[in-house]
Amino acid sequence: MLLTKSEGNRVPRQRWAQKNDVHEQMVDMIFGYCVSQMIRAAAEFCLADHLADGPLSADEVARRTRSAPDTTFRLLRAAATLDLLTVDRQGRFHPTALLNTLRGDAPRSLRGMALAVTNRAHWLPWAEFVTSVRTGQSHGPAALGMPVFEYLQQNPALAQEFSAGMDSVTSLWAGEIVAAIDTSNVALAIDVGGANGTLLRMLQHANPALQGMVFDRPDVAAELRAAVAGSEFADRTDVIGGDFFAAVPEGDLYLLKFILHDWDDDSCVRILQRCRESMTPGGRVAIIEMVLAEQDDPGVAALMDLNMLAVADGRERSLAEYDALLAKAGLRRSAVRGSGSPQSVIEAVAA
Repeated sequence: MLLTKSEGNRVPRQRWAQKNDVHEQMVDMIFGYCVSQMIRAAAEFCLADHLADGPLSADEVARRTRSAPDTTFRLLRAAATLDLLTVDRQGRFHPTALLNTLRGDAPRSLRGMALAVTNRAHWLPWAEFVTSVRTGQSHGPAALGMPVFEYLQQNPALAQEFSAGMDSVTSLWAGEIVAAIDTSNVALAIDVGGANGTLLRMLQHANPALQGMVFDRPDVAAELRAAVAGSEFADRTDVIGGDFFAAVPEGDLYLLKFILHDWDDDSCVRILQRCRESMTPGGRVAIIEMVLAEQDDPGVAALMDLNMLAVADGRERSLAEYDALLAKAGLRRSAVRGSGSPQSVIEAVAA
């Protein structure tokens, strides 16, 4: 990068995405995997947090992150080309608004998402993506040696990153989702596969009378139980471990956020059937997912759909496809609400 003029005391940075030539644009896209891992490094080293109180040199960052000075400098130098950092004439690095989205204390922090999407459970399956497309089924389990959720169960550190990633996704769009779900007449809301229970907590914050339960795998529930016990929601939140293919607890609102897209159709029907069987009279299911739009403009859900193919043999679905799953499970769609985010809320009641 040529330095031609100063911006106050800052060195101007190369803009990453401003490409007029399609060949340059394609080169940037080809190296997209490198960008993802650079962002992971920024998140894992907590660069945004370290720089929050002022600029630091590469050596100072290396001491704080316990990383090698030379390679730390090389990471910071490359991060400046992505607009994550700027560097001043004294060689000190400053955070940008873009980097600050990774701060751990940011209200809508994306740090959890950055770590979850770039860890081995997500990363390795993409090496088999072409085979998944060619054969019509995910080869992610072959890449991991087992299905992804078994892999997470056997790798607790990665499972914690996954849960934090779900927390991050929920926090990013939670305001809109919470506004789209009416809990005024709900006695007990059950967050099925709820990980850290972020959506449930936000619904409880909006409705101080709402009782809730997080229902997830036993290992996830064990991690969450202690955290809930010391929270302001302890007196109205239970945490239960179990298998949602076998049974779910009784309740009158079932929250399924980013659950059904992980599974094939038959598995989705089984999950919905378990909710239908345990639902109290007048109860409902709220499915929070990206919904595929028309074929000529499917939106970001089309990209997430390929992620589901690569990693979990799941898929994103159209509204008509969700209707078909609901019908097979003895449910019918009663409402669909756009949340102002890429996710929609599909509500269903007993048929």
